[in-house]
Amino acid sequence: MLEALEVFTVVVVGLMVGVEFSVAFVINPILNGLPDDSNQLGRAHGGRMLGAIMPFWYIGSLILSAIWAIAGWHQPGAVLVVIAAGLLIVSVVMSILLLVPINDRGKTWTPENRPEDWKEQMNRWDRFHYVRVAVIIAAFALLATALA
Repeated sequence: MLEALEVFTVVVVGLMVGVEFSVAFVINPILNGLPDDSNQLGRAHGGRMLGAIMPFWYIGSLILSAIWAIAGWHQPGAVLVVIAAGLLIVSVVMSILLLVPINDRGKTWTPENRPEDWKEQMNRWDRFHYVRVAVIIAAFALLATALA
């Protein structure tokens, strides 16, 4: 049963990393190459869509990692799982404090009501997101190593 939990956790976190990596290094660069109205509308739509899903994915990944850490405390690699869970906590805190407030504003914008500094706000979100992606990649790498 523990082995199934370990594999499931690595898959769930790995998929989350893939989505967030794609947002950072594929989706947003594509949107940034579009005209301003299309860029902003695409980001607003992405913010609404992913903003509805990702909180559950982040919290779920954290819960799975915590359960693994507790259930596998006696197993080799438990320290790696605990560190990974700590990094996932960091990613959740970063999300709540830094990224969600920008996303909550941006997902309501249209070309008619967006603020003049919308690009600066999106650039700030991108910078925070790059750090968050690095944090969750590190967590994923630790979980995958603990599984090995």
